Amino acid sequence: MQRTLLILLAALVLPAADVTAQRDIAPEQLQQLLKRFPDADANGDGKLTLEEARAYRQKMTGKRGGKADATKVSLPTPTHADVSYGPHERNVLDLWLAKSGKPTPLVVFIHGGGFVGGDKSKASADSIKRCLDAGVSFMAINYRFRQHAPIQDILRDAARAIQFVRHDAAKYNLDPKRVASYGGSAGAGTSLWLAVHDDLTDPKSSDPVLRESSRIAAAGCMNGQATYDMTEWEKVVGNFKSEWLRGEDEDVKFYHFKNHDDFKTPEGKKILADCSMIRQITQDDPPIIMTCTMPDGEPENRGHLLHHPRHAQAIKKRCDEAGVKCEIHTGDSAASNRANASADVVGFLLKHLGVEPKTSKPATP
Repeated sequence: MQRTLLILLAALVLPAADVTAQRDIAPEQLQQLLKRFPDADANGDGKLTLEEARAYRQKMTGKRGGKADATKVSLPTPTHADVSYGPHERNVLDLWLAKSGKPTPLVVFIHGGGFVGGDKSKASADSIKRCLDAGVSFMAINYRFRQHAPIQDILRDAARAIQFVRHDAAKYNLDPKRVASYGGSAGAGTSLWLAVHDDLTDPKSSDPVLRESSRIAAAGCMNGQATYDMTEWEKVVGNFKSEWLRGEDEDVKFYHFKNHDDFKTPEGKKILADCSMIRQITQDDPPIIMTCTMPDGEPENRGHLLHHPRHAQAIKKRCDEAGVKCEIHTGDSAASNRANASADVVGFLLKHLGVEPKTSKPATP
């Protein structure tokens, strides 16, 4: 049993975007790991997530000088690192500025991790290089986790990061009108939210950052969600088992509600509408690309539920109805291949920022 658990834990060092390999890891296996490795429960909630297991495995191999760290591709040094864009300690960003005599477009990476883990170091070195080579600057952000703030405020962390760099666009030589965002899982849903949400600019705010626009020019979503109104998930994905949620009150904790009665209040309904990307899509929204590496069919487990292709299909259908450009790649299509998904998404963003990359990837036959 111990050897089996160690093998399973070793497998969890796979990147977060590699959800295809993770879908067969059952919740009961994670709980077995938790009993064997209680320190892996980083947030102490009594539940072990895939993100926590991966982080613990990486910590273990790092201490032992294992191959995982030795083969890890390091990111290029940011032009500006850990720039504070808000009051919380996780409100920080890294900026890689392209060399240009005129203001450059900006691609923003938002990491995944279920809003309970992850960080900006998960950005792709290849994506950063591709953007810089094309004369496009790159930004990666951290944001608060669910223990720090409800989802409706976490999403606004990402919006504030966009507003922050717009406010300092001249300082960083950025074109404030050409900003795009992408990410995987939670970062995908957040990028979609930025794309479809009404502008959060507040011209009367005493904070000059909040006077800036939060809108983006394009969004890329890898294995993302259609809505963060969890009452809509059954309608989007289909029936799923209650045990796939982290406890009976996960939906309550997601919004920091006191109990389920809060869902029925005017304020609760307002929050749910604010967190629903699929309900906010309107004709003036920017182009969106959604990719999904997960299989179709009925949801098989929590990971399949969270990253089901029906999320992308539902967004595509609503975008078509509203007249919004939306490209989706699921199943066996070339762009859904996990090795190419990030490159395809970044290529889509560059195209809609009006940039032609210096080199293009050959088309898949």
